[in-house]
Amino acid sequence: MRAVLTWRDKVEQCVYDLAFKPDGTQLIVAAGNRLLVYDTSDGTLLQPLKGHKDTVYCVAYAKDGKRFASGSADKSVIIWTSKLEGILKYTHNDSIQCVSYNPITHQLASCSSSDIGLWSPEQKSVSKHKSSSKITCCSWTNDGQYLALGMFNGVVSIRNKNGEEKVKIERPGGSLSPIWSISWNPSREERNDILAVADWGQKLSFYQLSGKQIGKDHSLNFDPCCISYFTKGEYILLGGSDKQVSLFTKDGVRLGAVGEQTSWVWTCKVKPDSNYVVVGCQDGTISFYQLIFSTVHGLYKDRYAYRDSMTDVIVQHLITEQKVRIKCKELVKKIAIYKNRLAIQLPEKILIYELYSEDSLDMRYRVKEKIARKFECNLLVVCADHIILCQERRLQCLSFSGVKEREWQMESLIRYIKVIGGPPGREGLLVGLKNGQILKIFVDNLFAIVLLKQATAVRCLDMSASRNKLAVVDENDMCLVYDIHTKELLFQEPNANSVAWNTQCEDMLCFSGGGYLNIKASTFPVHQQKLQGFVVGYNGSKIFCLHVFSMSAVEVPQSAPMYQYLDRKMFREAYQIACLGVTDADWRELAMEALEGLEFETAKKAFTRVQDLRYLELINSIEERKKRGETNNDLFLADVFSYQGKFHEAAKLYKRSGHENLALDMYTELRMFEYAKDFLGSEDPKETKMLITKQADWARNINEPKAAVEMYISAGEHCKAIEISGEHGWVDMLIDIARKLDKAEREPLLMCAHFFKKLDNPGYAAETYLKIGDLKSLVQLHVETQRWDEAFALGEKHPEFKDDIYVPYAQWLAENDRFEEAQKAFHKAGRQGEAVRVLEQLTHNAVVESRFSDAAYYYWMLSMQCLDIAQDPAQKEVMLSKFHHFQHLAELYHGYHVIHRYVEEPFSFHLPETLFNISRFLLHSLTKDTPLGISKVNTLFTLAKQSKALGAYKLARHAYDKLQGLQIPARFQKSIELGSLTIRSKPFHDSEELVPLCYRCSTNNPLLNNLGNVCINCRQPFVFSASSYEVLHLVEFYLEEGITDEEAVSLIDLEAPRLKRENKWQEITSNNAQTLRLDESMDSVGDDDPFTAKLSFEQGGSEFVPVVVSRSVLRSMSRRDVLIKRWPQPLRWQYFRSLLPDASITMCPSCFQMFHSEDYELLLLQHTCCPYCRRRMDDPSP
Repeated sequence: MRAVLTWRDKVEQCVYDLAFKPDGTQLIVAAGNRLLVYDTSDGTLLQPLKGHKDTVYCVAYAKDGKRFASGSADKSVIIWTSKLEGILKYTHNDSIQCVSYNPITHQLASCSSSDIGLWSPEQKSVSKHKSSSKITCCSWTNDGQYLALGMFNGVVSIRNKNGEEKVKIERPGGSLSPIWSISWNPSREERNDILAVADWGQKLSFYQLSGKQIGKDHSLNFDPCCISYFTKGEYILLGGSDKQVSLFTKDGVRLGAVGEQTSWVWTCKVKPDSNYVVVGCQDGTISFYQLIFSTVHGLYKDRYAYRDSMTDVIVQHLITEQKVRIKCKELVKKIAIYKNRLAIQLPEKILIYELYSEDSLDMRYRVKEKIARKFECNLLVVCADHIILCQERRLQCLSFSGVKEREWQMESLIRYIKVIGGPPGREGLLVGLKNGQILKIFVDNLFAIVLLKQATAVRCLDMSASRNKLAVVDENDMCLVYDIHTKELLFQEPNANSVAWNTQCEDMLCFSGGGYLNIKASTFPVHQQKLQGFVVGYNGSKIFCLHVFSMSAVEVPQSAPMYQYLDRKMFREAYQIACLGVTDADWRELAMEALEGLEFETAKKAFTRVQDLRYLELINSIEERKKRGETNNDLFLADVFSYQGKFHEAAKLYKRSGHENLALDMYTELRMFEYAKDFLGSEDPKETKMLITKQADWARNINEPKAAVEMYISAGEHCKAIEISGEHGWVDMLIDIARKLDKAEREPLLMCAHFFKKLDNPGYAAETYLKIGDLKSLVQLHVETQRWDEAFALGEKHPEFKDDIYVPYAQWLAENDRFEEAQKAFHKAGRQGEAVRVLEQLTHNAVVESRFSDAAYYYWMLSMQCLDIAQDPAQKEVMLSKFHHFQHLAELYHGYHVIHRYVEEPFSFHLPETLFNISRFLLHSLTKDTPLGISKVNTLFTLAKQSKALGAYKLARHAYDKLQGLQIPARFQKSIELGSLTIRSKPFHDSEELVPLCYRCSTNNPLLNNLGNVCINCRQPFVFSASSYEVLHLVEFYLEEGITDEEAVSLIDLEAPRLKRENKWQEITSNNAQTLRLDESMDSVGDDDPFTAKLSFEQGGSEFVPVVVSRSVLRSMSRRDVLIKRWPQPLRWQYFRSLLPDASITMCPSCFQMFHSEDYELLLLQHTCCPYCRRRMDDPSP
């Protein structure tokens, strides 16, 4: 350790105290009655601070750097900000001796001769506590909980932050040994708080917080005035009457002087987090020093010893990373290590240690010898039985007992010395001098041997493992390598600061410099990689590097130098390098290169390293053949190439050596038949094909199906290839084969398609069927795989396959509970029987499940299918009968759906008039058998309730009477009985407003009609609205014989002669009263309208006389007054004439049901389809 003066200043007054700003940028100095603020970087005085009237004794800076405090003989304390402004001042009764800031709470403790003051920024007043003696110094613990006070009577008082005394330490000297300086160790690593105490009994002592002393007192031989710890607590500074500052370890071991002064040192402090020290003296001198701690260390192979905390030695094993600490409790000056020996020079002695055992990993040292003498030397070297001291130009060899045995005097200063091994007691030393001379000295020989002389001074030396080469780093940073025997300079490299030979390889060395590590093998170019520090050793693949104070072992793969040797086919040298440490990939590369170079010994070692048995077997077989007398290197190399996968090169070598059969066998075994054919050249192609087919059979037999497939394809045996590929599920292979085959080759293509189907790849099967034009199989494929869209598209193009598509499709739909779609599919396929059966089943299910709206829809569909089948003359009668029956059932279930909802559901969705009309319609229709699911009780119950509500009391009474004769469910029992009683209180007649009118004969019909839904007078069937079931103002008319439907429509469309009469009719029928309007219209148009004339009939007849019109009547009709049900064949169209053209009627173009236009539009908006046949609004088809 040495101290370098950075700057110095002198003031006129004594410097009693100093304080650093926590960031280290400023220094506050107490000099006279002023505070001086310095810039620590260069000693510039920034500003003097005046505030005190008398000498300033103490100064302290808060840990947060925001403020500092000064105490003076004027009994005042001033608080200053970091901007050098005074902000607060308070006083004591006596002069202020010391101040200290709490490191955590920033509470300020100020101590005078008689009391202690505690001030916090948040407090207005200063709390004070009396002291029994003059306080000379104070210090806070790291956690800010306790304050130690040093007193003039030799007592140390430890108090809490409220000022209460917790521990009292009485020094043996009492008042004869005043406590002049104390300080707590700031280290965070110490388990306990440690207090350093310096008194004028010339003692340094250490105490725990509990008051227990640590160790013994340390004698100082001077009166200490100040004590200060380094930031991390590793060292202590102590100054006083000896006019210097001494550096101690944290345990109190003196290490040396920092700087000699001319007067007493009153204060010394360490700049935070640095090795800079400032000293303040009696004569006003302020000195700023930098402490430089030199590295004291020694290295031998994989053991590195270095100084730690100035008094300890740590020995580190660089391979295992084990460390052992040797505590010397004195300043360690020099360290030397060699094999199992360790020498440590202390100020007054040299200790020689040895290992407990010969084990290379043993790290336990014991003292072997002590040489109790003080030595001055520049370098220290230890051997098995001697120590070597280097003093400028002189080398001394001492035995372990301290007896000087030999001495060598050199021509120039010794710059480098190293033990290079040898027998115990006869070791060799390598010595480098400033004049460039390099010597070899044996410790048992007085004569030094000059190895060589160079022009520049030596900085670093190393000798190769075999002692044949010498590497030197000179003062110009040049690395020079010499041959020791010839003194020849082999090569030189720039930018080197240290050099080391590989201890395991003669031709490898490394040197460091410029932030790079350089590795050089033989005379090859240097391999560089980044590395900070100095190379100090090179063992195998490990390079030992010293960076600042730490030694590390860097693992460096030796790949680069190995490849340099391989490039020059120097296999054995490359192997030696590989042994130092390379990757597995590098070993394999070495093995392959050696094998190709027919260097079998090296190849065998390398393959053994990577455990490649395959190549080892090859090498063994070649060696056996060589023993048997084979000498053809081409044949050996061909075998090597074939093993490496270089088959073409192998084949060429086989041919060159006259072994074409081996090349052919190689290609055959590798299934490389194209290459085998190329190798055969222009020989008979039949033989080639036969060879390949045989090889394919063989591959199939030995369970090599993939190879067999490729061979069969090469040989043109496609069926066999397809069979194997199909059995193993190789779809890719089948695709490849199918696409390459010509469409004329049906058999293999059909096999491909079969396997595609089997392996669930219908897309490729379809592609194959298309290729050969087998549409029937393609249809069957689509059906089997249920790819219906493709099947339908194919059916559109080829109608002959319609049955093959739609029948399976319908069956599939039926199996998946999609019966409606299934029925349509059967119908589309022309399977009317199946379509009807499905519909009948659907209808039956709907009725059983009380889905009467669905039942009506299905019956309507059934009727339309029966009508479709009726086009066949053989089934016409039966089917037409069924058509009318199903149409009738559809109407019944459509109406009953509303009744059922009314009875079963809590809320009614229909008007009372609608329910009234539907129940009447049903009763009139159910004159014979009642269809399944339709309840007469529900119908009569609805009729009774709605009749009563609308005023048809007579009809209600009749309904209740009818109900009495039926089996009534329990839930209706009370309601019906109550209704039967209450109806009798009503008049026995019906409201005239409810009476239906026949629009043909203008007869009022009774509400309960025995004839059903026909007029009691003219027998004209009523036409009902399919939503409200009101009687519509329509009269059906028939055409005269000989008038076709097309002619009738064309005659009706000729409406020119009707314009005048039409206007007249409209004028008359603009009356508001409905009955009057109807009567008037009938009367008024009687003379003018030919159709009205046709409405007349013979009164009193029991037979229905239809309205038959002629051509002239048709011609007189308006198109908008006529509604036509355009039934398909074999039915005739039905014609209806509207007698109230203003009241618009809409007919569904699909089911021909009639609706009031407003009702129909509303229903379409609600359901988006016709409520009867469910034809969608957006469906353009009728």
